[in-house]
Amino acid sequence: MNKLALPIALIALIASVASFFYQQSSSELVYVDVNKLLEGYKRTAIIKSEFDEKAKTMKANVDSLIGSWQTELKAYEKERSDMSKKELELKQELLANKQQQINNYQQAVQKQLVEEDKKVTQTVINDINDFVKEYGKKNGYKVIFGATGNGTIMYGEESADLTEVVLKELNAEFEGE
Repeated sequence: MNKLALPIALIALIASVASFFYQQSSSELVYVDVNKLLEGYKRTAIIKSEFDEKAKTMKANVDSLIGSWQTELKAYEKERSDMSKKELELKQELLANKQQQINNYQQAVQKQLVEEDKKVTQTVINDINDFVKEYGKKNGYKVIFGATGNGTIMYGEESADLTEVVLKELNAEFEGE
């Protein structure tokens, strides 16, 4: 997934998890490791794989267009000594136009991939947020903090870490168990 989308997604996930604060008792606070949930959630891998396949196909299309343009350029370079000045100018203009179209298409593909990456990442985050909210309600927590390793929770006892339990149940729900 895109490197920019993941930090943005993590911030959104932290904010969402924080809004669903639940605490089991007045003396016990619990947390989940957001990064572990994202990495360990089986749907994340499936969506990432689907996204990677789509990205690979789109990039292959761009590469094919570039290859075609390069073949035309090589043919032009071989034949240009036999061309008139007008033919040279026309062929150069055609090649330049084609290169510009390819560049525009490449930029559009890149933009589309970034947008789709954000969308699929947000889908996974929404799944996790919804699950943590329901998990907290079902298990009587008043607060469940989201830790990301960037200072939101600097320390937590292992007994307060619900990550593995939540991840196991999250994946079981996703698999329909």
